[in-house]
Amino acid sequence: MLETVYWDAGTARLLPRLLKGRTRGPVFVTHRRPGPGKVVSPRDVCPDTGLARLSYGQARALLDEHTAVRGPGTGWDLHEYRHSGLTELGVRGASLLMLMAKSRHKKPENVRRYFKPSHESISELTSLLAPGDARR
Repeated sequence: MLETVYWDAGTARLLPRLLKGRTRGPVFVTHRRPGPGKVVSPRDVCPDTGLARLSYGQARALLDEHTAVRGPGTGWDLHEYRHSGLTELGVRGASLLMLMAKSRHKKPENVRRYFKPSHESISELTSLLAPGDARR
C-alpha cells in the first residue's frame, strides 16, 4: 500500500538536490544498482535510474557518519527526528489524534512516549493559570 508523505517548505527546497531530475520512484536511493542476485521489489527501485531505495540501516549509518563528533556511534539518530518532530507539533497545539495520524500510531499510549515537552513549554502552560492573566 502506498502512503502519502507530507513535506513542508523547508524539505521541499532540499528535494531538487535529492531527486537530481527524477520525477518518480523512491526519494532516498543508494549510489548503485542492486546486484544480480539481489531480489528487490519494483517499488524499491527508481524506474528512471535503476537505483535501489536506501535501507533504514544505510540511512542510519550515513547520518551517524556525517554527524558524529566523537567517533562512530556518536552522531544523530533517525529515531530522534520522530521524537523531536512529534514533540514540536504537540507544543504547537496539535491534538493527540493528529499526532497519532502523523506518526501512524494506533494507540495513544504509544504516541505519548514520543511527546516530551520542554520545561519552558510546561512553565508557559502553567502561567495560563496565573492570577490576572489577560489570556483568560
